[in-house]
Amino acid sequence: MIGRLLLGLSACCAAAAMAMPPAMPEPVNDEAVSGPGFPRLLSDYGFFNNLQAHDVGPGVYKYELNTPLYSDGAEKLRYIYTPFGTEPVADGEGLLEFPVGSALIKTFAFGEGDERRLIETRVLLHRADGWLALPYLWNEEQTDARLAIAGARIDLTTPRGEAISYRVPNKNQCKECHGLDGEVVPIGPKVRNLSADWFAEHFGEVPEGADQLPVWAHREQASAADAARAYLDVNCAHCHRPGAMASNSGLDLRWEQDDPKALGIMKRPVAAGRGAGELLFDIVPGDPEGSILLHRMLSNDPGVAMPELGKASVDVEGTEAVRRWIAGMEKGE
Repeated sequence: MIGRLLLGLSACCAAAAMAMPPAMPEPVNDEAVSGPGFPRLLSDYGFFNNLQAHDVGPGVYKYELNTPLYSDGAEKLRYIYTPFGTEPVADGEGLLEFPVGSALIKTFAFGEGDERRLIETRVLLHRADGWLALPYLWNEEQTDARLAIAGARIDLTTPRGEAISYRVPNKNQCKECHGLDGEVVPIGPKVRNLSADWFAEHFGEVPEGADQLPVWAHREQASAADAARAYLDVNCAHCHRPGAMASNSGLDLRWEQDDPKALGIMKRPVAAGRGAGELLFDIVPGDPEGSILLHRMLSNDPGVAMPELGKASVDVEGTEAVRRWIAGMEKGE
């Protein structure tokens, strides 16, 4: 008798448990995003329901770029967060406009399978007084990432088998790539470098100008000029444009730029120093080896290599795309 009662009670409890709705995911900690101070742990923000797996929480959207920035072959996991009831706004083909309280999250990982390691996560927080960039370094246990104001150096091996000293930037170095007219700004999610399908899935309306940059994995389907110009826009133009860190170079490598001299074609360097080697022009049509632009991209010398930050190895695919573009130019262009 007692056994039957216990069995019935167990069945009732099981049925009640099955009838209960699943637990709601915890919302993002908006105070951590837009309030004062620097959160010490990545988990403090609540961007992910499962931090290690990067399972997104409410209001967090995963995205990819058509042509991504090269970072020693790192796998990059990119996310946008906007507060409840808001969404980014497209204003032309350039950067999305994000409401205050938004965040951009990017995690860098190396390795595959059981050897895969999360190395760092960078966050850009849109606060009332502007954007704030903070780097977070993952622990050995891969359970969380801690604020790394001073940055870090990590010895690792790239997907190509190169042993490098990988740099996690310090807080001030973030400004070197994200600085424009004295302010910190995002550089990645430009409308022209985002998928129209992604917009349609998350926000419905697809803005004009989406998907202009070719998908890097299928760049052979694009013209040599489009592949190279997309690469330069993503990897170089955040510094080489008016108002940015390398504006004194006289180069403007943005996608929308169509002035040959601004792109470096038969332009003498202004501030290259020894980085120019013994070469005379940034780009010499038909002569990749005679072009300072490619010369610096192919170098690992800290005083010569371009970009100066963000990589410790040469991007074989990127340099080849730029080489093809220059080689295909008519001499005298």
